[in-house]
Amino acid sequence: MMRNKLTYFHVFIIILLFLSYSINKINIASASTNDTFVIGAITDMTSRAGKEARVAMETVIDDFNAKTGKNLTLYARNSRGNFVQAIHEATDLIDTHKVEAILGLQTLEEVVSVAEVGSEAQVPTFSLFDSVPQWALDRWPFLVQASPSQFAQMKAVVAILKSCEWNRFTFIYEDINSASTQVIPHLMEAIKESGVEMSNIVKLSPFASSLLEELERIKTEQCRVFLVHATLETGIRLFQNAKSMGMMERGYVWITTNLFTDLLHTVNSSTFSMMEGVVGLGSFLPDTSSQFQDFSTKFQKKFKIEQPEEDNNMPGIFAAQAYDATWIVALALSEKNTSGQKLLERVPLISLDGNGITGEVQFVDRKSAASHIFPIINVIGKYYRELGFWSEGLGFSEVINQTTNDTSLQNLGHIFWPGRPLHTPRGWDISTNVNPLRVGVPMMAMFKQFVEVKYDRDGNLTCTGYSIELFKEVVKQLPYYLPYEFIPFNGTYDQLVEQVYLKNFDAVVGDVSVVSRRYQYAEFTHPYTETGLVMVVPVASHHGQWLFVKPFTLGMWALTVMIHIYNGFVVWLIERKHSPELEGSALHQTGILLCLAFTRMFLANGDELHSNLTRMTAVAWLFAAIIIGQCYTASLTSMLTVRRLIPKVADFETLKNTNAVVGYGRGAHVVKYLEDVLHFKSSNIRSFTSPEEYARALRSGEIAAVFLEAPFTKLFLSKYCKSFIAAGPTFGDGGFAFVLQKGSPMLLDFTKALLNVSESGTLRHMEQRMIGSEHCVDMESIHDDYESLGLHSFWSLFLFTGGTSTVALAIYVIISLRNRYQIEWRSSITIISDVRKYFLYRRKQFSRKVSDVESPKSPNTLEMT
Repeated sequence: MMRNKLTYFHVFIIILLFLSYSINKINIASASTNDTFVIGAITDMTSRAGKEARVAMETVIDDFNAKTGKNLTLYARNSRGNFVQAIHEATDLIDTHKVEAILGLQTLEEVVSVAEVGSEAQVPTFSLFDSVPQWALDRWPFLVQASPSQFAQMKAVVAILKSCEWNRFTFIYEDINSASTQVIPHLMEAIKESGVEMSNIVKLSPFASSLLEELERIKTEQCRVFLVHATLETGIRLFQNAKSMGMMERGYVWITTNLFTDLLHTVNSSTFSMMEGVVGLGSFLPDTSSQFQDFSTKFQKKFKIEQPEEDNNMPGIFAAQAYDATWIVALALSEKNTSGQKLLERVPLISLDGNGITGEVQFVDRKSAASHIFPIINVIGKYYRELGFWSEGLGFSEVINQTTNDTSLQNLGHIFWPGRPLHTPRGWDISTNVNPLRVGVPMMAMFKQFVEVKYDRDGNLTCTGYSIELFKEVVKQLPYYLPYEFIPFNGTYDQLVEQVYLKNFDAVVGDVSVVSRRYQYAEFTHPYTETGLVMVVPVASHHGQWLFVKPFTLGMWALTVMIHIYNGFVVWLIERKHSPELEGSALHQTGILLCLAFTRMFLANGDELHSNLTRMTAVAWLFAAIIIGQCYTASLTSMLTVRRLIPKVADFETLKNTNAVVGYGRGAHVVKYLEDVLHFKSSNIRSFTSPEEYARALRSGEIAAVFLEAPFTKLFLSKYCKSFIAAGPTFGDGGFAFVLQKGSPMLLDFTKALLNVSESGTLRHMEQRMIGSEHCVDMESIHDDYESLGLHSFWSLFLFTGGTSTVALAIYVIISLRNRYQIEWRSSITIISDVRKYFLYRRKQFSRKVSDVESPKSPNTLEMT
């Protein structure tokens, strides 16, 4: 009975094993017919990025199976941020579950660890880490970077700095793993040709005390622009400490990279309040598309269930990138016999042209195409807003795909910086523990009017000169206190500028020219002198063909001719009745008048003049003519014996053709210009140390010309005004300016202060007082400029002869009128007398007739009579 029971039991076991085997075969056949695919996922479920990536992958599995009818299975594992755990999980997925691909791996340590395992098993590994180095891709052929690189954001950072005119910034990064330093080469490449300089690099460690120490140190420095490349947790601690130390106030600038910005949507409102004014660059995510909205709804439901401890359920860039990468892998696996190497070959052929959550997704050389669009956000109050975008090649824009190139960040609207200033912060401030500005001063200055370095008996240094005094005036115009100290330097001017590059000097003040090649070492303010390089040569004598008219001015010549004609007219008018030759036709008398005006006074004898008035006029006329003539002769003689300042050599080509020797100031950049630009032989170039050496060499013929900067030329020709002259064209030279370190935040303030000094008239007053009062030492020479005699020298003489002629003319006119009136008076008296006599005669006759008529009537009366 017992044996029968055992036999039945064995048969039962055999039947069960057979049924199990049959069912397994049926399942395998069913799986083969239903296209079952298995993929694995390894993420760090202790991080927000890992949580989002896992939920996004699970969402893909649901969507893909529902849409295609395939049977895609996902085995998800938690690495807990430990690469050893990641290796264990990868081995289990490959050996136990026979996965055909592995996704996830968001740190470089996890990537290189799992890539080794995957390459040995020929299982493609798709990393969501966006900074997989090229050497890793070359070493492990089954490794794929499934997230686009964000390194181009460093160009966006530089664009922001340039737009706001910030020449320096401090780079702060978190030292969490080897990948954290990968961004530095890309940042250095971006700033290489931009003129922006990284003033300091700060490495943050996980220890709080170290973070406080670093903040204390950078707070005492001048730079106030900080670029932060840190995780969300470290970044929040950084801003908390910065807030408590007063480094989130007005004047400070904080810019964050996508490492921090991409997770800002998970931060609560109380945290935002301590980060107000932060500007961040993030990864581009088109969250307004219909694909994203549909994905977001599904994601939030699943994320809320699986991750209830999280306050915010919104998906970010990590979820979107994981969704697109998983979808592409699923599409590639859905092809028949696609696994291993064939899967790698199939992936680049799949493109989500605008249908991906993150937009267009394309793989090239086992890398997702790099991002070239970055959103710009600004933290305001208890949240942040999106200002716009920066696109490589297009600049800043408020919307995507804007075709115009805009380099100004301000066009995105008002930006709230820390402390909410009305204007863009200047990005720097005077350090709280600033040392005096180390100002280099040249000791080789040739013209002491610009720079002179002296030591007294006690060894105390004194720096004087136009450049020194101007620098002091400019410092007074700065909007802050700036201590400085002058340090003399004995070397060439190029070496002096290089000292600024070597950080031995903070600035240089003196007769330092702005030269293009010096910009590789330092930067210059606006020039404060004339620009140009001038050739100075000895003078040669010369006389012009119109020299004979130079003794008198034009007004003098005109008045002389007029007074001669006037005096001639007076003589002609008075003498014409006494000289028959002065009469005749009008044309004849005009000729006689002009001839008389210019010749009669020199040819006529005094006895030939018949009127005392004429003799008086002629004497005054002759007296004036003799004096004017003698002055003309003396002035012309002087001009004929004086050199006129013309150059002996007209241009530098003549000097080169004659193999002439030229000079320049020792230590100046001029020698390079003469050799490289004007192509003088180095053997024909001499250096000198003082203006006196120049003058001696030019006079002795040791050199044929000297090349000086324009400010020096003015001083030299003022001192040797009779012996030398500028000749030829003015060559290119930038003038004198102050020198500052490359990227110095004080450059703009110095230039502005210099312009204020110039516009206020102080610069011109200082120039006249210090370098404009040079006196000519060539006193042995007569003044080279022809000084013509003018009316101011002879007005009294002209008044004398003209007045004499006018008096004679007036007397002559009065006498003539009197004689005429006397004749007419005599005639009138004669007529009146005749009339009177006539009337008397007629009266007598009338009286007689009356007597004769009355006589007959009165005989008695007649008789008595």
